[in-house]
Amino acid sequence: MKSITSFSLRHRWAVVLAWVALTVAGVMTISSATGALTHNQAASGTAGYDANEHIKEVFGLDGHEQPTIALLHLPPGEGMDTQAGRQVAAHTFDAANKAGHLGVLDYATTGNKALISKDGQTTWAIFDMPNPDEAPGTGVMERIEPALQAAAPAGANVEVTGFEQLQSAEGGGGGGPSVLVESLIGAAGALIILAFVFGSSIAVVPLLMALPSILTTFLLLFGLTKITEVSFLAQYLVALIGLGVTVDYCLLVVTRWREERQRGLANEEAIIAAGNTAGRAVVLSGVTVAIGLFSLVVLPIGFLQSVGYAGFLIPLVALVVAITLLPVVLRAWGPALDRHRVRKGSTTYSRAWERWSRLVVRRRWVAGIAGLAVLIALAIPALSLNLSETSVASLESTHPPAAKAMEELEAEGFPAASVFPVQLLVEGGKTAADEAVKIAGETEGVDSVLAPDNPQFRQGETSLITVIPEDEGDTAAGEALIPRLTEELTSVSGHVQVGGNTASNISFDEAVYGNFWLMLLVIGVLTFLLLARAFRSVVLAVKAVAMNVLSLGASYGFLVLFWQQGHGSSLFFGTGATGSVKDWIPIVVFAFLFGLSMDYEVFVLSRIREEYDRTESTNTAIVEAMAKTGRLITCGALILAISFLSIATNPDIIVRMIATPLAFGIVLDAVVVRSLVVPALVALMGRWNWWMPDGLSRLLRVGAARPAEPAADRS
Repeated sequence: MKSITSFSLRHRWAVVLAWVALTVAGVMTISSATGALTHNQAASGTAGYDANEHIKEVFGLDGHEQPTIALLHLPPGEGMDTQAGRQVAAHTFDAANKAGHLGVLDYATTGNKALISKDGQTTWAIFDMPNPDEAPGTGVMERIEPALQAAAPAGANVEVTGFEQLQSAEGGGGGGPSVLVESLIGAAGALIILAFVFGSSIAVVPLLMALPSILTTFLLLFGLTKITEVSFLAQYLVALIGLGVTVDYCLLVVTRWREERQRGLANEEAIIAAGNTAGRAVVLSGVTVAIGLFSLVVLPIGFLQSVGYAGFLIPLVALVVAITLLPVVLRAWGPALDRHRVRKGSTTYSRAWERWSRLVVRRRWVAGIAGLAVLIALAIPALSLNLSETSVASLESTHPPAAKAMEELEAEGFPAASVFPVQLLVEGGKTAADEAVKIAGETEGVDSVLAPDNPQFRQGETSLITVIPEDEGDTAAGEALIPRLTEELTSVSGHVQVGGNTASNISFDEAVYGNFWLMLLVIGVLTFLLLARAFRSVVLAVKAVAMNVLSLGASYGFLVLFWQQGHGSSLFFGTGATGSVKDWIPIVVFAFLFGLSMDYEVFVLSRIREEYDRTESTNTAIVEAMAKTGRLITCGALILAISFLSIATNPDIIVRMIATPLAFGIVLDAVVVRSLVVPALVALMGRWNWWMPDGLSRLLRVGAARPAEPAADRS
């Protein structure tokens, strides 16, 4: 690290020019990078995915997409029991075809009375949708309602609902701030905290470093989109996590630079010393975060792999900025920016944290048990985590017109599960299709079966049949229908594939969570080896991994309490209990939180290791390390949490469900784990913290660290 810092200072103009060039290139390509991102979240190669892809190939409709549902309230005297009423309904619903390519399931095309109200004055249609992110499906959903309104006669009333309509806030327009606005919100929060930490103009430096870091990562993201599909989530992660991580890393280096200057070192000497200590911790932390994110690539899901690739770049670019560009900036402007302080005294050593850490060391058993009790209590709700689509009921407060229409449907006995129909692709001609309709209609858990005999749903020997379940796909009963229906349909004379959103989700869960153990193994082993080498201790490495897993469990518990059970989501976001969590969210939360929360573990334990090497006293090392890093870690966690919470200003419930547990997990990790549990456990382990087996030390090429004498651990 000393060599890297010295090299950067010697060749400072080359370093600056390189980062300026990368930043400018990032500005020029950011629009192209974000425009190339995709919304594909399917699990390729699974039964549900393959069925939906086959449906798309034959009929141009996407089985994974939730349908749009329209209700038509007929004029008085023209109910569905009259010829005039049926003609009005057929004409109105047929007009939806003007919106673009779709499939119309109404009474005229199916003859199914399940689509008519009890009094005959209302009828409804289900429109199977193409992929809205690909031509020719772009904008089709938005054009349906205007087309129906234009076709409806005087005295008739049209209402539109569906999962997408319910999920869309502000009248379905998406709304919400842009990624740029969210980044500015995060930056403003970060600047306030940095000003509190430093009390001088040096506070702007970590924030300024985030600019080349974020834009360079977007440049690399643009290159990545040329190689593979990259999820739309990447733009939020690069902008907001890039901001938080870069500021955190630079905060650590600048704080250590200040500390070295207060010890009497000249500016350049202080920069080199900070690079050799804090810079080393930054590299270790960045690599650990990168490992956590890169572990996503072992899962056989394309979009999760793309998030892993994109996420892998974020901490690596941030750490390179912190160890190359930051030293150059500190050399040029550091002393001048730090000259005028609004607060006297040391800003690198906290007496409050010294007193706190002495209390934790003195009451180590109480502190350790209390901290673990909090984490375990929060982790218990995670055992009831339900992985599926958000329930319809939880969304009915976000878009009142769509909610009213859905309530009317349910009042007529048509299930809310209609927003998650099961799609059957039947090959074998009309005979096989008729057999499938009969079997599906007799299967437990099926409300109704819709099988139009027209080119939208029948091409040659292949038919598309829509099955309306009784229960939503986020319930156990709704999920159980898929394997039951699949089994029953094996007796059909032709070939049947079971698709639709629920089938796709079940296939996704089997593919992802069936390989989750591999992801855990990869991230666990690599992180352990990396930390064992850095800390020269098996015990500290095992402790770090174990605490991270427990902290993750607590964050999952929060996800269940806040969103699935609704203890907070209604108050803060106006969304009721979702009843479930989107299946891939826990994976993304795990990958990001495992690495990001390890940041603070690395910061604390690196300083404890350094202080122990200096004092040979575990208790003294804990107190000194906490006094020097406590304020830093707390403020760094707040900056990262603000970055995540700024993402939660996006109206998309999925984005919010990712951002909130990440923010909670970071704060919990800094406040409970690193400030209470970790110092207590290190104090309890005493001299055994520093044990390293000879064989492992030779393998990792580090000197074996033997336990010190017990007397050395006395404060």
